[in-house]
Amino acid sequence: MNKSELVEAVASKADVDKRSAERVLGAYFETVQSAAKGGDRVAWPGFGSFRAVSRSARMGRTSPTDPTPKRIAASTGIKFTPSTSLKEFMNAKGRAKAAAPKKAAPKKAAPKKAASKAPARKATKATKKRATKR
Repeated sequence: MNKSELVEAVASKADVDKRSAERVLGAYFETVQSAAKGGDRVAWPGFGSFRAVSRSARMGRTSPTDPTPKRIAASTGIKFTPSTSLKEFMNAKGRAKAAAPKKAAPKKAAPKKAASKAPARKATKATKKRATKR
């Protein structure tokens, strides 16, 4: 879902015009960005929380073709942590399948092999061994 699809979906669910929905979503994301940059944690109960994370400087490779190590500067990013209820919602379908007892699948009959025109060969130890494994 891209931005315009998100704005359209929010506008239809909230029963507002698209311009209002886009302004509200823009204000929401700007608020989350500024709060996280200030060191605050932004939480939405039942959905999750955003917080700033700092990455320390380190040595690494910037290109797989260039094996020389380069210094990667320290940076600050943002991390989203989903709430427990969001995790349960996302995995509800899978849990319902796991909780339901599995039914035994009906066995299918082995397909019949076409008769070959080659003359019958004498069974060796190896072919007898393969036959017993099947």
